[in-house]
Amino acid sequence: MSKLPLSVAVGPYDRMRPLVDGDVQIEGVDPTFMLQEPEEIFFRAFRHADYDICELSLSSYCVKTAAGTSQYVAVPVFPSRAFRHTSVYVNTNAGINKPEDLKGKRIGVPEYQLTANVWVRLFLEEEYGVKPSDVTWVRGGYEDPARVEKITLNLPADVKLEHAPEGKTISGMLEAGEIDALIGPRAPSCFDRGAPNVKYLFDNPQAVAADWYRRTKLFPIMHTLGIRRTLVEQHPWLPMSVTKAFEKSKAVALARLSDTSATKVTLPFIEDQLRAARKLMGEDFWSYGFAANEHAMNRFLKRHHEEGLSSRLLDAKELFHPASLENFGI
Repeated sequence: MSKLPLSVAVGPYDRMRPLVDGDVQIEGVDPTFMLQEPEEIFFRAFRHADYDICELSLSSYCVKTAAGTSQYVAVPVFPSRAFRHTSVYVNTNAGINKPEDLKGKRIGVPEYQLTANVWVRLFLEEEYGVKPSDVTWVRGGYEDPARVEKITLNLPADVKLEHAPEGKTISGMLEAGEIDALIGPRAPSCFDRGAPNVKYLFDNPQAVAADWYRRTKLFPIMHTLGIRRTLVEQHPWLPMSVTKAFEKSKAVALARLSDTSATKVTLPFIEDQLRAARKLMGEDFWSYGFAANEHAMNRFLKRHHEEGLSSRLLDAKELFHPASLENFGI
């Protein structure tokens, strides 16, 4: 029987390399991999459903699933996870010395509904009492003024969302003091090039995030993996084949990362960072699968609905194909 030729769009992560290089196979599939940045994948997936299998923004996928309009169904594979305490940048002239000082300020976002921004607003409110209605949100592209919000939103009436002025970027506005802070999954270029008046909100975001994890056991999920719904209907074996392959690819990548006789990552002290992550979060610190992540998913879905992003409160199991929620045993 010939294999199913499918397009697969994912980021160029170490946990994907065994699949991309052919060291791990997806049973029954002849894949064509496209390694792209998340912004391109999400735009093409949610606007045009360009791919057979692809990374999906968790937030955008939840918006579509709640509305019953998603052309993809996910499996519990999470290609991107990140603590987002490094995602808040402030202008040093704005009088922001602690998170509570964000109240009353103007905060730029590349898109309001981005997954990273949902997680940031969650901890800003729960830890520091800063509600979405306490600030004015300014939506605009990091570096491209033409960037659009790819998902239609229906926000609560008390949330103030403006568009950046025509021709302006939120990176440029932050540096110029036209907004007071910026929240998003990428660092703005003004921060990367060392603008003297732009810094992290948290002086030591890693320490703050580690403390938050100890208390909440939340390692934020950013992206999940979607399969075109029509394909799953035609080939019911596909969700489990995809789930198994991505699990195996991640396991191979972690085994390679653990071999520090010659480090696989272009970063010194990687072995110490790996040891610290396992001490803080356990051996399977980047877990796939439903059961290990139900807690984080439920917290995210509750917040997502409270913010008016998902039209109804989703059950975490609704997000994933039923065949991918369980596995066989021997």
